[in-house]
Amino acid sequence: MWWLNILLPLAGLIVGWIIRWLYARFQLSTAEQQAVLVKQDAIKEAEAKKKEILLEAKEQILRDKNQQDKETRERRAELQRYERRVLQKEEILEKKTNQIEKTEQILLEKERSCNEREKILAQEKKRCHAELERISGMTSEEAKAFIIKTLENEARHEAQILINKIEQEATLIGEKKARDILLTTIQRMATEVTGEITVATVTLPNDEMKGRIIGREGRNIRSLETETGVDIIIDDTPEAVVISCFDPIRREIAKIALERLILDGRIHPARIEEIVAKVSRDISQKIFEEGEKVLFDLGIHNMKQETIRALGRLYFRTSYGQNVLSHSKEVAIIAGSLAAELGANRELAKRAALLHDIGKGIETDSDLNHAEIGMDMARKMGEDPRVINAIGSHHNDIEPSCIESVIVQIADAISAARPGARRETLDNYTKRLENLEHIAESFTGVDKAFAIQAGRELRIVVNQGTISDEQSRDMVKEIARKIENDLRYPGRIKVTIIRETRIVEYAR
Repeated sequence: MWWLNILLPLAGLIVGWIIRWLYARFQLSTAEQQAVLVKQDAIKEAEAKKKEILLEAKEQILRDKNQQDKETRERRAELQRYERRVLQKEEILEKKTNQIEKTEQILLEKERSCNEREKILAQEKKRCHAELERISGMTSEEAKAFIIKTLENEARHEAQILINKIEQEATLIGEKKARDILLTTIQRMATEVTGEITVATVTLPNDEMKGRIIGREGRNIRSLETETGVDIIIDDTPEAVVISCFDPIRREIAKIALERLILDGRIHPARIEEIVAKVSRDISQKIFEEGEKVLFDLGIHNMKQETIRALGRLYFRTSYGQNVLSHSKEVAIIAGSLAAELGANRELAKRAALLHDIGKGIETDSDLNHAEIGMDMARKMGEDPRVINAIGSHHNDIEPSCIESVIVQIADAISAARPGARRETLDNYTKRLENLEHIAESFTGVDKAFAIQAGRELRIVVNQGTISDEQSRDMVKEIARKIENDLRYPGRIKVTIIRETRIVEYAR
């Protein structure tokens, strides 16, 4: 029965395969049916979508058409309105053109009428001129010249009367106003009557100190003179030593150094060198402090250190016994008060007045006067041009260019001329001016000589008949040379020769 064992599995396999084949055919048939159904559904859906799209397109076309029709109607209406406005403007322009043509016609008629009238008036004018010339016996040009000359003479006469009246009133008012301003300014100024005077004498405790100052074989006094640059005079004057030097700062250093050496008691070259160096530093510091002090007292700011030191050096300078720094401070106070009264720049006037003698505090070998040296320094320090002009013009070396320069001149004159300010006696001052005038009058051809500006200027009037212009130039040089050789004076003197022709006639 072994074959049965083989047939049964084989039969099972065949039956299974047949069943699977039948099941596959069944599934395939079912899938084909579903595919047909899906295809049919897709066709139906596509046709529905197509109909929907066509419907939407027709509606959009209809909306666009309606919108275009609306815009067309609006544009047509706008064109119609524009056309109506153009027509109205054309009608208005036509009316205006007609009106202008009528007006032009009227104007042409009036112009012809005016031309005819002008011709008639010109003829009448000629006839009137001829009649007037016949009656007056003068031509029209002669009559015009006569009238113009008459009016000119009358105007000149009235103008001269008015000018004289204004000048008289201005002179009276100006003099009164000037006196009031000067009195007010001087009354408001509170300053010492006599300025500080530097001293060049050292008092000794006893005459034995003279020998210690001289030292063995004169080494101490030589060392002191070498270090300080002064001349120390030891004579028979009891208990006193005189220090001589043209430089007041070196003289002051020597004076203080000698006083400290006398107090210390140790007098020898090394100690002298040490004390002089220390005193020099102290004096340098004092110079700067004195410059700062005067600036603080006057309320002036923004000053360069070099200028402050030059101001401080004025503390040791004197002019006819008047301390130059005190004088400058006093001039600044007066100038500030004058500027306030006159409505000028008060701060500028004070600054210029304080710096007007700054040239005296500058160490230089130049042969320029102190005003010119001060101008150069102020220009280098960047000062205001008005300040520079005030420095240069306070002795009339240059012309003042502003009211502040004139104020500085006035304040300087007030400070120098007030009683007690300077030591020069009236007799010496008068004698110096008389000598100036006598030197000028000693020359042939000089009619008059006047010493003005406190002896800073000599003005000479020469005879124009005997002295020519060329001779005047030579004479002024000779007079200046003679003054330099025969007289001693501070600063410099300006010599001016005046040669003029005067023609005088009196109306009786």
